[in-house]
Amino acid sequence: MPVTRFAPSPSGRLHLGHAFSAAMAADAGGGSYRLRIDDLDPARSREEFVDGIFEDLRWLGLDWSGEVMRESERLARYDAALETLKADRLVYPCFCTRADIAAVLSAPHGDPGHQYPGTCRGLPDDPGRRASSPHSWRLDHRRALERIGLPSWTERDGRHFSATPDQLGDAILARKDAPSSYHLACVLDDADQGVEMVVRGADLRPSTPIQRLLQHLLGLPEPTYFHHELVGHADGRRLAKRDQAPTLAAMRADGVDGPALAASLTARSLPLGFAFIAPT
Repeated sequence: MPVTRFAPSPSGRLHLGHAFSAAMAADAGGGSYRLRIDDLDPARSREEFVDGIFEDLRWLGLDWSGEVMRESERLARYDAALETLKADRLVYPCFCTRADIAAVLSAPHGDPGHQYPGTCRGLPDDPGRRASSPHSWRLDHRRALERIGLPSWTERDGRHFSATPDQLGDAILARKDAPSSYHLACVLDDADQGVEMVVRGADLRPSTPIQRLLQHLLGLPEPTYFHHELVGHADGRRLAKRDQAPTLAAMRADGVDGPALAASLTARSLPLGFAFIAPT
């Protein structure tokens, strides 16, 4: 069985969608998975929610293997990888604000199909400006593609996907208030945990091209991917912490049997009032 993982953020209590993803990871991994805590955002992460993650997973009977990885303890690892990309001239400092980018994209000749228009890509390096001005570090995807070509990946069902140029952009890999982006942390964590199959929701499939690009550039192993359907309300709305989706803690308080719930999720059977949102 492949090594899989479950990587929740401690920004709230887990809901049924998280339970489904954890159950899928455990099922694909032969009954267990690696667990890591995505706690890079100190403004949203809470230790009480970390404890809640452990409590909810144990209630479900979904056991993890190995030590729990905490992303907040891995900043040196992320910084070292960023330094490697800097040395290879594959990233550049960006001083643009969100307002700056929005103004360019809304101009008559702007390109709304790309998230970032490359404003800072060709600027000469200015250590003085970097020392005094807030900035992020962006991946120069054009230079990366010149080196390795368009990335591809394989899904668990055997489907092979090849990225297209319009799926890639100069993604942010780090900024002052976030020492690593989701993309950079994700590929390094998966590699260091020995993850062989990335199990996650279909809403994260668009992240795969950039992450495959980073895996190539950093010489990291290539996992297989399993992008599963999402769990939503019966009316089609997605579950979300910000919308106060029903939590596993509330289900437990209502007397729901955790292991039975996990087994039904693995069999793709949902409680009344919920429905699957098929992946695209």
